[in-house]
Amino acid sequence: MFAFILRRLVQSLYVMLAVGVLAFTLFQFVGDPVNQMVGQDATVEERAKLKQDLGLNDPIVVQFARYIGRAARFEFGMSYQFKQPVMQLILERLPATFELAMMAMLLALLIGIPMGVYTGLHRDNWLSKVLLAVSLLGISLPTFFIGILLIFFFAVQLKVLPSFGRGQVVDLGIWTTGLLTKSGWSAIIMPAFTLGLFQMTLIMRLVRAEMLEILRMDFIKFARARGLTNRAVHFGHALKNTLVPVVTITGLQFGSIIAFAVITETVFQWPGMGLLFLRAVQTVDIPIMAAYLMLIGLLFVVINLIVDLLYFAVDPRIRGAVKAAH
Repeated sequence: MFAFILRRLVQSLYVMLAVGVLAFTLFQFVGDPVNQMVGQDATVEERAKLKQDLGLNDPIVVQFARYIGRAARFEFGMSYQFKQPVMQLILERLPATFELAMMAMLLALLIGIPMGVYTGLHRDNWLSKVLLAVSLLGISLPTFFIGILLIFFFAVQLKVLPSFGRGQVVDLGIWTTGLLTKSGWSAIIMPAFTLGLFQMTLIMRLVRAEMLEILRMDFIKFARARGLTNRAVHFGHALKNTLVPVVTITGLQFGSIIAFAVITETVFQWPGMGLLFLRAVQTVDIPIMAAYLMLIGLLFVVINLIVDLLYFAVDPRIRGAVKAAH
C-alpha cells in the first residue's frame, strides 16, 4: 500500500513539473510583462530597471527555478490588470466555482445513477428509450446553448430564476457561500444544471452499460438461483459492482467540471475562477493565466490520487495485483 501511494506521488510530481513548464512558457512567449506593467511614456531606463527588478535578465533556468519555488508556496505574483496578488484574486473566487462544481456533480449523481439503473433494468421500456434519446441531447448540445435556453425560458419568459450572478452570499470568514440564502439557491440552479448536464448523461450511460454487463454474469445467476429477490439482486449485487467504475469517472469529471466551468460562468456571469481566467485571457494577464493552469493541474493530480486510492480500496482485483507485483 505504501509503495503504491509513493509511486503515485512521484508520478504526480512529474505531472506538476510538466504543468509548471507550460505555465512558465506563457511568460516567455505570450506578451511582455514590462509592457503590461508600465505606461506608454515610460523611459528606456525605467523599462530596463523594471526588467532587472523582475529578474528577466537572469538565465532561463534560474527564472524557471525561481518560478517553481514561488509556485510551490502558492505565490504567483501580481495581476497586471487588477494590481493585486493573483492568489488573493483566485481565493476570492474559489468558493463560487467550488460550490457550482459541487452542485453540478451532485445533480449529475442524484439524477444520472437512478436513470442509468432504470434504463439498464428496463431496456425495452418506452420510458427508457425516451431517457436515452434525451441523454443524446445532453451530450450533443453545446453548454453555452443549453445555458441560453434556460435563461430564455426560466428568466425571461417565466421570470422565476435570476439570469446572472450568484445572489446574496454569506461571509463565513475564510469562505463565502450563497447556499444559506434563498437568492443564492435560486441563482445556482440554472448554472449547476447547465454544467452538470453532460456529466449526468455520461454517468447515466456508464451505469446502464455496466448494469447490462453485470446482470449477465454468473454470480448474478447464482444469486437468483439462491432465491434472492430482484431487489436484492439488482441493488445488493449488481449496483454495488456497477459503482466501481463510476467512482473513477466521478472523480475525473469533478476536476473537468472545475477546469471547464469557464463557459458556464461566462454565460451566467458567475463570479468564479473561470470568469476570472477568461478576463485574464482577454487582457493578456499572464500571472492569472499561469496560476490558473498550475492550480487546475494540481487539482487534477490530487483528484487522480484520491480516485486511485478509492479504487484500490473498493476493487479487490487491484489490491491483489499490487500484492502480486511485490
